[in-house]
Amino acid sequence: MKESGLKYIVIFLFALSVLSCKNDTAAKSGKLNVVTTTSMITDLVKNVGGDMIELQGLMGAGVDPHLYKASAGDVTKLTGADIIFYNGLHLEGKLVEVFEKMHSATKEQVALGERLDKKTLIGSDYFASNYDPHVWFNIQYFKQFVTAVVNTLSEKDPNNSANYSANGEAYIQKLDALEKEIKGIIETLPKEKRILVTAHDAFNYFGKSYDFNVVGLQGLSTATEAGVQDVQRLSQFIIDNNVKAIFIESSVPRRTIEALEAAVKAKDHEVIIGGSLYSDALGNAGTVEGTYIGMFTYNVNTIVNSLK
Repeated sequence: MKESGLKYIVIFLFALSVLSCKNDTAAKSGKLNVVTTTSMITDLVKNVGGDMIELQGLMGAGVDPHLYKASAGDVTKLTGADIIFYNGLHLEGKLVEVFEKMHSATKEQVALGERLDKKTLIGSDYFASNYDPHVWFNIQYFKQFVTAVVNTLSEKDPNNSANYSANGEAYIQKLDALEKEIKGIIETLPKEKRILVTAHDAFNYFGKSYDFNVVGLQGLSTATEAGVQDVQRLSQFIIDNNVKAIFIESSVPRRTIEALEAAVKAKDHEVIIGGSLYSDALGNAGTVEGTYIGMFTYNVNTIVNSLK
């Protein structure tokens, strides 16, 4: 047996030993025990479920889901959940083995990204799912996530279904307003300046939606680090296209983009780091950027103001 497999079995058995306590707590509150993975999904479920559910998110601000590994505490949360909402499409690659072992211990797992029409997704021969998993940067997809969460919570807790539906509708209206706002901001940036260079290819759906040419240094996953050739290739692209600003990401070490900045300047071309974007995680809890809507607005303002 592989060492990693043995480790997760041990953690799994430990989780089962404390599961009865978790279930007793949930039973006393009378609320669904819901666990989420990424901070974007946690924020969405919070908007729909409100105080009608017990919600626990595994990943906080600045956490890279591509590299995230479950702790014993995480497995305990997952084992005791009534519902697990996660992105899927192999975004949480190192959690797949844990999810597979959860089938006998939890009532429902919902991979929100897997419910999207695959024909509309951006394909990738270099990612395990064969699709780009960063689907939350298409607001239309995120609205579909909302509907899936509303339906799942309503099925498991029919007494609160009307409230879930009302919350979902209110949140979708906010997403409609977000979409209108960011389109207005982006329209102030000429199309020839819409070249977005970031640490990894998290923004392809954003680019497709808003006419940006998106180029990432590391590709779709951060599991593979960029090499010298990647830096040189992209530095030449920046010079050839007269790109004035490049961007770091909150969940990716800034050294990769700093190396790219240095390579460009070594060729006598001026480029600045335009700011830090939120890609695979939201900002700190309690801040505007700690919400999906706040994160999206911040990103768009940062991109447009820097590229202008």
